[in-house]
Amino acid sequence: MNILFASLALNITLTLSVVAVLIFILVFERLWLKKREETINKWTIVIIYLITFALLVASLIFVLITWNFDVSTYIQKIITDLKTLLSESIGPLINSGLVIFVSVTILKVVKVALTHYSTREGPLKKRKQTMTKIINSITYYLVSILAILIILAIWGVNVLPAIAGLGILGLVIGLGAQKFINDLISGFFIVFEHHYDVGDRIEVQGFKGDVIDIGLKTTKIRNWKGDVKIVANGEISNLINFSRNYSIAIADFSIAYKEDVQKTIELLSLELPKMRAEFPVMLEDPQVLGVIELANSGVNMRVIAKTESEQHYAIERELRKRIKEALDANGIEIPFPQIVVHQATEE
Repeated sequence: MNILFASLALNITLTLSVVAVLIFILVFERLWLKKREETINKWTIVIIYLITFALLVASLIFVLITWNFDVSTYIQKIITDLKTLLSESIGPLINSGLVIFVSVTILKVVKVALTHYSTREGPLKKRKQTMTKIINSITYYLVSILAILIILAIWGVNVLPAIAGLGILGLVIGLGAQKFINDLISGFFIVFEHHYDVGDRIEVQGFKGDVIDIGLKTTKIRNWKGDVKIVANGEISNLINFSRNYSIAIADFSIAYKEDVQKTIELLSLELPKMRAEFPVMLEDPQVLGVIELANSGVNMRVIAKTESEQHYAIERELRKRIKEALDANGIEIPFPQIVVHQATEE
């Protein structure tokens, strides 16, 4: 009895000692790596983890042997069971691998083909890019779902109830997620009714920017500051697309009342068309419309120029610069705000 008790006490002591040593090693490893994680080589970390894993396995085997557990018989049983499992599963494994390979190949081929198609130059390039993103997304989900169902069927799972269950689940989701369905339907009509394309400049909910991505659920817009707004397709209303037609650059300026208006018009009509050769985005020569207002301090005039879509900002800045230079060179005064005060005289 004393011998049995002594053996039990020894086993408990050895087990607790091994557990204590393992805890110490794990804590020490964690603290040591935490202090050196930015400077230590990644392969050193891998080696440390492998050593720790080996120590864990060795400690487990030691504890099992201490308690007279037949480790060799247990390992042989695991190996035998593994061989049986592999022999029975080799066919489904190969078939599953083939399904995965074919699915990945289809996705790669479709992606390459669509990318090649969308990068071709032409008047419909932005439209092609938009359709490419949508088709690529739809293809990914369809191929993935079909691959999962085929693999389940290979492993003996009856997929018919699963398909029926997906239909019921879809009905439940449709009733409980009407907003989500609304976004999908809105996205479908946005794409196929050609409301806008990737690369178009639009304004939605007061946010103006370039469309960088169109999905069936959301649209991403990036403004000139780099801010990205993600808008649900179902919430897109009062949309303005600035990329469908040409833009008009408008430059207003004033001349003093004493200056000759007709001379100013003739001067600018000769000078401003020279910009056309320097700025290919201009579709027509600038036009001097004439007087638009008789203001308090001068005569307000206007010049316009037709440009490519959303290219008028730089043209407006250049027009103002050229107008200022032309007026200064010809001695035409640009007035500043003036107030005339009349003082009554006493008789």
